[in-house]
Amino acid sequence: MSEYALSPELLANTSTFVEALKTHPGILHHPDLAFFREYLQSLGARIPPKDDGKQSSPTSAGPAGDEVKFETPEPEPELQDDADEAYPDLDEEGVIEADPQNLDQEMGNPDAAATEEDIEKSNALKSEAVGQYAEGNYAEAIDKYTEAIKLNGGSAILFAKRGQAFLQLNKPNACIKDCNRALQINPDSAVAYKFRGRAHRLLGHWEEAAVDLRQACKIDFDDQADAWLKEVTPNARKVEEWRLRKKRRDEEKEIKLRKLRAQERARAHAEASANPPPFTAPDEESGAENLFGSIPGLDKIMNDPEVLELFSDPEVAAAFNDVGKNPMNILKYQSNPKVAKLLGILKNKMGGMGGMGGMGGMGGFPGFGGMPGGMPGGMPGGFGAPPGGFGGPTDGPFGPGAQTGPKPSPGDDLD
Repeated sequence: MSEYALSPELLANTSTFVEALKTHPGILHHPDLAFFREYLQSLGARIPPKDDGKQSSPTSAGPAGDEVKFETPEPEPELQDDADEAYPDLDEEGVIEADPQNLDQEMGNPDAAATEEDIEKSNALKSEAVGQYAEGNYAEAIDKYTEAIKLNGGSAILFAKRGQAFLQLNKPNACIKDCNRALQINPDSAVAYKFRGRAHRLLGHWEEAAVDLRQACKIDFDDQADAWLKEVTPNARKVEEWRLRKKRRDEEKEIKLRKLRAQERARAHAEASANPPPFTAPDEESGAENLFGSIPGLDKIMNDPEVLELFSDPEVAAAFNDVGKNPMNILKYQSNPKVAKLLGILKNKMGGMGGMGGMGGMGGFPGFGGMPGGMPGGMPGGFGAPPGGFGGPTDGPFGPGAQTGPKPSPGDDLD
């Protein structure tokens, strides 16, 4: 036996509900079924759009000739987008054209262990490079630093100083590449931050320049680095403020868009609550006559405002359609107060009218007497309770005095 055994009554009611959804998918938009919609969506189900009366072409015929409407989905809500804030005006004096990346730039081998002899030769070459730099021979200084790097690729100062020489030749990208390697070797190299910051300034990278120069002064204050920092700060501050405004603006846009989406969902929910799916009363073939027989004045009763109001409830409509297909299905709704209320109103409105055509014997519905099977003349006065049915409780939904059939004696054949 299954761990989650379901009662026949629950299975029958579930089957009825599913059949009702097939006929009227719009029932899913009823406010009381919000929890069910959320569950279906969590499984990846697609909820059909609410039928608000708008229809787009084409249409096609569905079962029994009904038209199937293909609705155009509503577009995503859009914000009235103002013009983006212009990039700030900056003082671009001193910005130079970027130098091409030099893929052949000698970077040495930082993982190779330099011998004492290599370090001694490297230091000698470094001294020569410093002399060439002081005389303004920047290309020669770069060559000497490169030879030293080949011997001692793990020296951060060699890369930082060669980067300084590249700056003098207006090669900021080459300088940045050398300073990046220097900072990989020594993350606290103030000179590497200093010259990389200057290279960013020459390229017009104001925020990056300010960050590097600020870090250089933090590690080891230097008058020249501080002067360079003051030079880039105005432009860097303008760009930073512009970027913050843009970020804040984008966040506000996203918040407004979320609110619009929430309002759209609330509006759709309100419309679904105010306009439940329309119900068409069953015709002679599938509805009232199947349940009540040919009773004079039945059409007038079915169009009574009070009756129509009850039929506007999708649950009641589905139950009535189910019973219209097979009157015995009324047994499935014995515990449904909405259906019981409808039958009570129909009973009162049919009271005193001609008898109903006979139906197969049914158990008592709360508040109603049993109905015998196959009586040719029907039952005067509506829902009487002649022998054969099993009476419902006298204190049903319709109050004391409801008729009930006699209880069967132990000798009666109930099969």
